[in-house]
Amino acid sequence: MVTEQEVEAIGRRLVDAAQPLPARFRALFTLRNLGGPAAVDWISRAFGDGSALLKHELAYCLGQMQDEAAIPVLIRVLEDTSQEPMVRHEAGTMAVPVRHGLENPETCNCLLAVRRLEWLQENKQELATSPYLSVDPAPPAEETDVAKLRETLLDESRVLFDRYRAMFALRNLGSQAAVLALADGLRSGSALFRHEIGYVLGQMQDEACVPQLTATLRSRTESPMVRHECAEALGSIAHPSCLETLRAFAHDEERVVRESCEVALDMYEYENGTQFQYADGLCKLQASA
Repeated sequence: MVTEQEVEAIGRRLVDAAQPLPARFRALFTLRNLGGPAAVDWISRAFGDGSALLKHELAYCLGQMQDEAAIPVLIRVLEDTSQEPMVRHEAGTMAVPVRHGLENPETCNCLLAVRRLEWLQENKQELATSPYLSVDPAPPAEETDVAKLRETLLDESRVLFDRYRAMFALRNLGSQAAVLALADGLRSGSALFRHEIGYVLGQMQDEACVPQLTATLRSRTESPMVRHECAEALGSIAHPSCLETLRAFAHDEERVVRESCEVALDMYEYENGTQFQYADGLCKLQASA
């Protein structure tokens, strides 16, 4: 049984800007896993931080928690024009997946999230659990042919929601052909779309896409939002070929990129080490007691 004092101690680590960013990330994901009103409250407090990367992950975690108490927080962040675009986009994308409890979709100006809500209302069914245990911004397409899914994924005349459905269908297939089809998406669409491609490739943790992720991270003309997601994907894949690139770009001029590489290097160490879990805030707290 986790005590209120333990949740508070983990929350204080999250909001403490003097802590190393990887330690704050581990505290964040510990709170996400613990859940409950106190965890939502501590995560919400950190939106005043100066790191766009951290705030982006705060919004992501609130959405993944599926707690309706997070809806007002996410909407408030979405409506706050002083927040960075990558933070507001994540808040908008996550506002609807929170148990699809948002009754007024016009409140959320993210068309993708609104379309997801409409799809859920039209289909009157619960989505199947993702094989990656994530709450996704679109349901996977029913199509299973990689070539057809790739065609939809890369077709910029299609609505974004359909392309996202193809994206998550390819991810769920999990084959190397599906990985390579997704990697082609790093050269297509909006920065938002390419950012999501990077996220999905990180979930799959297949080294076949390391060259494409590396090239995107190295591109100075690419959006920082996309480069950051590719950095984190490389950290999740954690192949030795990723290490040099992550170390090199841990000093990038873009803050969100260098912070992402810092976090990715911690993920790399976790994936190649003997630690029991990444979200280890509670374990460390109890071990030090």
